Amino acid sequence: MTQPHGWLILDKPRGLGSTQAVAAVKRVLRKAGYGKVKIGHGGTLDPLAEGVLPIALGEATKLAGRMLDASKTYAFTIQFGEETDTLDLEGEVIAVSDHRPPLAAVAAICAHFTGEIAQVPPAYSALKVDGRRAYDRARAGEAVELAPRTVTVHSLEPLGGGSRPALESTFATTGGRPDPLDPAAPLELADSVTLVANVSKGTYIRSLARDIAHALGTVGHVTYLRRTRAGPFTESHAISLDNLEEIGNGARLEDHLLPLEAGLDGIPALTLDPESAQAARQGRVLSGMPHPDGLVLAMAGDIPVALMELSGGTAKVVRGFNLTGTAE
Repeated sequence: MTQPHGWLILDKPRGLGSTQAVAAVKRVLRKAGYGKVKIGHGGTLDPLAEGVLPIALGEATKLAGRMLDASKTYAFTIQFGEETDTLDLEGEVIAVSDHRPPLAAVAAICAHFTGEIAQVPPAYSALKVDGRRAYDRARAGEAVELAPRTVTVHSLEPLGGGSRPALESTFATTGGRPDPLDPAAPLELADSVTLVANVSKGTYIRSLARDIAHALGTVGHVTYLRRTRAGPFTESHAISLDNLEEIGNGARLEDHLLPLEAGLDGIPALTLDPESAQAARQGRVLSGMPHPDGLVLAMAGDIPVALMELSGGTAKVVRGFNLTGTAE
């Protein structure tokens, strides 16, 4: 059976770790008769998080690092009033507040957290402190202090974009239902809010939720977290665990497998003749290329050959792919 190369986008459910998800894909592919397939994932999702988890198969694993660097989009709910040591539902409550922010203040605070921001990662994170994972130290009862890091929040807004119907359906409130757009109406207070954030790599949504709550004069923690996009991959590409299991029961993998180049959205293709394609496969430098400088995906017909960097008419291989086909 031909070995698969490409992307399988899993809609990871809550309760399943990223490593467990990869193991599930390996098991299903073995059951389907593919034998040993090289597999990696494009960005860890905590067990309490759900959503888009790109799984790279075969030669696509060479692009998994690029996927880790890609921006990602999350929908998340902040429950105000309690902060936990893990900043989510798993932890113990370490701070409480009776203050509930006005709905209008929650919507307005988003601008303050858009752009480059300094962020302290959660103590319960996979970052290493003196050679040990921060979460291992935290679980052992040690005080964990992590340095702030600069991350980028490309956009942040209430679910639905902050329109009146979206605000009314997104915010759980205390008291009555005054008109949130009437400045003379009593303030409507939010018990919780669901926001959508498009963020750079290295951004911790739990820390973002903590900092938003603090900026609003209260405390909070994440009760819901869903990744809706990872790089070029969205929920529309994702399959459920049930769909995955069907592959092991005889369903066609090809119906769900995205091509390797799907992970390189936005990188222009460069068509090579057979001689140049062979040279690129051997890692040789190509010269006399009348193309603009930048990163390109070299193709032989419809077969990806290599990622190449063009500069001054010279193309050097950045990452080669060991793929063959009849397209040349």
